[in-house]
Amino acid sequence: MRNLILGVAWILAGCGDFSPLSGGELTGPVQPVPSDWGIVASDDIVQLETRAPDPYTVNLWVIGRGSELYVFAGDNRAAWVEYMAANPEVRLKMSDAIYELTSERVTDPAEFEIFAQAWAAKYGNRPQNENVDETYLMKLAARP
Repeated sequence: MRNLILGVAWILAGCGDFSPLSGGELTGPVQPVPSDWGIVASDDIVQLETRAPDPYTVNLWVIGRGSELYVFAGDNRAAWVEYMAANPEVRLKMSDAIYELTSERVTDPAEFEIFAQAWAAKYGNRPQNENVDETYLMKLAARP
């Protein structure tokens, strides 16, 4: 059993940016927010840092569509969603670049539909719960 635990710990430590566990502060160069997220957000998985000054970082799927950038928690009010509700300032890491952003929950069904179509095109299926009153779709934008 001890060897199994050590083996799992070793594998997770080697996963780096894609470990399923939450991490701390993101490192890397801060870049200006692009006017078009389409190409920049082509990565399947990004890292989102919340809860300044005690950073909490998670790995998420992301949708970039023109000037709009979204992360989605489904109907799970996860810790990172709670932290964004308390403080909307976040940092996002894609490839080696970090972007300083602010977050806002999307509650407009028409905007959610546009997001859902982009999600299906990128990941091959629509979001499981599409009721904006029950889900946590967050739009990220440049800080003012």
